[in-house]
Amino acid sequence: MLFLHGLGGSRTAWEPQIEAFCDQWQCVAWDMPGYGESSPISPLTFEAIADAVAGLLDRLGVESAHLCGLSFGGHHALHTALRHPPRVRSLVLADTSAAFGGDGTDPEEWRRLRTAPIDDGVPLADIATDVIDGITAPGFEGLDRDQAIAAFARIPESGFRAACQLLPTHDVRHRLGEISAPTLVVVGELDEETPLSYAAELHTGIQNSQLEVIPGAGHLSPAEAPAFFNRLVGEFLGSLPAAQP
Repeated sequence: MLFLHGLGGSRTAWEPQIEAFCDQWQCVAWDMPGYGESSPISPLTFEAIADAVAGLLDRLGVESAHLCGLSFGGHHALHTALRHPPRVRSLVLADTSAAFGGDGTDPEEWRRLRTAPIDDGVPLADIATDVIDGITAPGFEGLDRDQAIAAFARIPESGFRAACQLLPTHDVRHRLGEISAPTLVVVGELDEETPLSYAAELHTGIQNSQLEVIPGAGHLSPAEAPAFFNRLVGEFLGSLPAAQP
């Protein structure tokens, strides 16, 4: 199982999932290129990220893997499934979308708002709490919230800027029908960043897919409702005919 974090995360965001699945699966969570401890790619493109996913599987000696991507990481999973289909055994797409700006968001304004604090000299670690609280549902607290904040604080400024430049270019709506990997689409009931309509578009476009909604969760459903999320993923993987540890 390969876990792909979101724009505001890093590999440590997946601790609840690693702990839940490591007894049954070889679990790996990456820092995407330019994030955490990973070297950057220039230029950063979705094709380059998909190739980096395939390259990581090569280094691990793994022919194919179950990809679990959250938000921006869901984009990475989708692009990998399209560019390297034999490497993808299944997809878990959490709180993500087939394209940027389904609600009419202007990409330049979106980029400006997300990079404005660091343009003003504010370290990403200093805004981590506000960002995480702004995209999660009310009542998110405790260790899981602390881990989500800490995962955001690990993001290098340069990596974040590059990711913000890339993310609004995501659009695979016209290619969803090409994806043959079994797919689980998960969305938090209260997710305002990538709402249910975005998840439904993925479910409709990917033929071999199922859609699940997590009650009371916001945009970070794996962290906000880890037990519920892990149960859905475990049941999904267990239902796959060829699923083997």
